[in-house]
Amino acid sequence: MKIRGPAKNASADADPVEQGRAFFQRKKWAAAFEQLSAADSQSSLQPQYLVELAQAALLIGKEAEGADYLARAHQGFLSHGETQPAVRSAFWLGFIALLNGEVAKAGGWLSRASRLLEGCPDCVEHGYLLMPVGYRAFREGDAASALQNFKQVTSFGERFGDKDLTTLGLHGQGRSLIRLGKTAEGLALLDEAMIAVTAGEISPLNAGGIYCGVLDACGEIFDLQRAREWTSALQNWCASQPDIVPYRAHCLVRRAELLQLHGDWPDALQEAQRASELLSHPVRKPQIGAAFYRIGELYRVQGRFAEAEAAYRQAAQWQTRRGPGLARLRFAQGQVDAANTAIRSIAQEDCDTGSRAVILDAYTEIALGAGDLPAARAAADELAKIAELHGIPFLRALSTRASGTVLLAEGDVRAALAQLRQSWDIWNELQAPYEAARVRLLIAKACRSLGHEDDALLELTAARKTFQELGATVDLADVDQLLSKDNGVGQGPLTERELEVLKLVASGLTNRAIARKLFISEKTVARHVSNIFMKLNLNSRSAATAYAYAHKLA
Repeated sequence: MKIRGPAKNASADADPVEQGRAFFQRKKWAAAFEQLSAADSQSSLQPQYLVELAQAALLIGKEAEGADYLARAHQGFLSHGETQPAVRSAFWLGFIALLNGEVAKAGGWLSRASRLLEGCPDCVEHGYLLMPVGYRAFREGDAASALQNFKQVTSFGERFGDKDLTTLGLHGQGRSLIRLGKTAEGLALLDEAMIAVTAGEISPLNAGGIYCGVLDACGEIFDLQRAREWTSALQNWCASQPDIVPYRAHCLVRRAELLQLHGDWPDALQEAQRASELLSHPVRKPQIGAAFYRIGELYRVQGRFAEAEAAYRQAAQWQTRRGPGLARLRFAQGQVDAANTAIRSIAQEDCDTGSRAVILDAYTEIALGAGDLPAARAAADELAKIAELHGIPFLRALSTRASGTVLLAEGDVRAALAQLRQSWDIWNELQAPYEAARVRLLIAKACRSLGHEDDALLELTAARKTFQELGATVDLADVDQLLSKDNGVGQGPLTERELEVLKLVASGLTNRAIARKLFISEKTVARHVSNIFMKLNLNSRSAATAYAYAHKLA
């Protein structure tokens, strides 16, 4: 078969190979793919041009095509006796398969690359083949072994002047150090890696991977300032290359997380849903689990319980490590025993620092709800150690809230109030209105215990305003219950039929389904629902659901 390179007698305008390579240099990935693939369909490209075509395909989300071109480049290099570039192609085929969870395929390509390198005892490709070793160790929780591997990766990169490999090694070291509790050292190396990325010193495929890895590291320890800074940088990087696909979804998931924290829930939900769509095509990627989990979290705080549960279950299909979302959902639904069982199970699993902190935060609240004060105290104490070790404001905000909640349950109200006010200050500094309002609810309870009813009323009123603005229907129902002079459970202003309809609304049934169940018309159900909203001062079915759970009607 004819092997094609750049045409000798044709102008750059006429030759699709040269046009494609020009687009590639300008980071016009879709145009580069179109031109190079067109040229390849006429006559096979030389292997070095197939590598560029493969990279363009991968960057526009055509992963299967990219892998095919890389495999052809590998064979082409072998047929020309060019072992090192053949090994490099095999490495990327193996490493991409490893990232996608295709263990057997990854093992096959990486084994072939290692065997081919037996004739090249001292070359930079040996450094690349250390990358999967470090990656596996990191994923399996052996951060110490991962660190040593990534140090060797960096050493190879520096010795051979390979900026990509050096930066990948620094990134791996940084993430491993954070897992080992050496947060400041780890963050310094991640920042150094990001300087190489933002300066355009490394290839786009590696740049995108490092961007995503640094955002994951920030998420692990909830370093919100860095997360905001690097999320913005990733957005700008993606915007400068409109064709790029693989990293855009990752940015959206992290952005959704930040937007939720800052109280912009509609935009957060939109970003998380966009991420799930991008990660669904052409085939679903494992990272889609994070998008579904974020969607579940947003539905849960809005009181949209059925939708939250569906999202959590979709997330569980793609995530091996569970978050506390479903346990919190059960707690909000009044299923305290189920919530307690779930959070205990989750707390026994190994996970990164940030996930552990969020789990312990949920564990404290659920254990107290279940009446297990010793377990709540143990969880709060462990959370305090994590916050002290890392010194990250978000972790301190979680820790002081958990400690304050436990102290309140133990009867040390003044100490609890001091911790809770400290937590509220930090949440305010982090511009996290929902979390700050949740703390105000606890402060109100503490003030009420001290007999400071006016202070309690001020805190409750402020918390209610925030919850209402956010659409946090479950928390709004909790506040209304505390504000009510009659905290007993009764039908209040509702008729028996309206109570019956309210319970069915809370179970997630539509008006049509309720009508069938009660043998009444759909129009009558609509009238009952309208009366319920008016009598209870509610404005949505999710608010009615939250009211029903708060008053133990569901």
